[in-house]
Amino acid sequence: MEQTQYLILLLIALCSVSECVQRQYHFINVNKTWTEAQRFCRENYTDLATVDNMTDMNELKKSVNDGDVQYIWIGLKKTGVDKWQWSSGEPALYLNWGSGQPNGGAEECVVIKNGEWHDFLCSNSLTFICNSSNNMNTGLVFVNQTKNWRGAQSFCRQNNTELVSVRNQNENQQIQKFINDSHISTDVWIGLFRDSWQWSDQSDSSFRNWGPGEPDNHEGNENCTMIKQKAQGQWADISCNYQFPFVCHEDKLILINETLTWTEALRYCRQNYTDLVSVHSVQMQEEVMNVVKRASTEAVWLGLRHSRILGIWYWVSGETVCYQNWAPGNGTDEDCESTVRSGAVQTGGDQRWISRPEHDNLNFICSRYED
Repeated sequence: MEQTQYLILLLIALCSVSECVQRQYHFINVNKTWTEAQRFCRENYTDLATVDNMTDMNELKKSVNDGDVQYIWIGLKKTGVDKWQWSSGEPALYLNWGSGQPNGGAEECVVIKNGEWHDFLCSNSLTFICNSSNNMNTGLVFVNQTKNWRGAQSFCRQNNTELVSVRNQNENQQIQKFINDSHISTDVWIGLFRDSWQWSDQSDSSFRNWGPGEPDNHEGNENCTMIKQKAQGQWADISCNYQFPFVCHEDKLILINETLTWTEALRYCRQNYTDLVSVHSVQMQEEVMNVVKRASTEAVWLGLRHSRILGIWYWVSGETVCYQNWAPGNGTDEDCESTVRSGAVQTGGDQRWISRPEHDNLNFICSRYED
């Protein structure tokens, strides 16, 4: 009994582990065009650098070990196909347009009014809502200053927050209640915008860190993205034919398209990479969501396991399940099951976690790096 209590305490203590970096960045101090840089990264690493959030951006900047370099290629390129995205880098899976919206044209940013969304010119000056956490009840901050959409985005980021994302109907109702309770009578910016830029690795990340006035498509052929080191690492669009140093990334997560049982998948990952993936945060779940799209099975094994002795779910990395993303009806009352259960992530819908018998044959996700 004492050993069991000790193990529970040990697993709970491990929940405070710091968030792991999802990519490893590699600075290549050789001048190449954007296409040449892309080819080099794909041959030697995973791809030209993708950036999901400011944490990634700071990690990327740390990788640049030459202070004299001014311009650096990353993997963002214009495609000509617009899509709606969140400033935080999350995919826009839920939309709540008002009647007749969006109505197109040059209106590429979004406000919320009476609980419904309307597209607006990004150059308009409006108040806005930042979100300082993933908790809608405590993280919302109304900023009673008028700024254009990019200015609002910059303000939130300078204060370690982000323009608010709305991921489902419940969150939309919570935001409208916050607006009503705060007696806000004006339209306010939220973090939804549209653009035609795409990452080289086809990531869904909508994170952008454009400098003032960027992208401006000067002379009509600026289709690639560089980091301006002398401008706090902000981005600018430029012709892809220039030659600059560049940053590659190596993915932390690897989708294995073989179909194995959970135990076989665990053994495979530990022999060839580091481990079956553990998901400790919203950011890591977003990375998983990007990876599972390429799966050939309806669910994909995670490093998630249920202990009938302890009556808890835990990660194979040794942590209890602090952050949770269970689908309804999963993750509870598993201790009465006679079949050993393991955790998988759905490949369809909103990629929730589900409980599956360990002998099911599924694709799986390996983690390449130590936490």
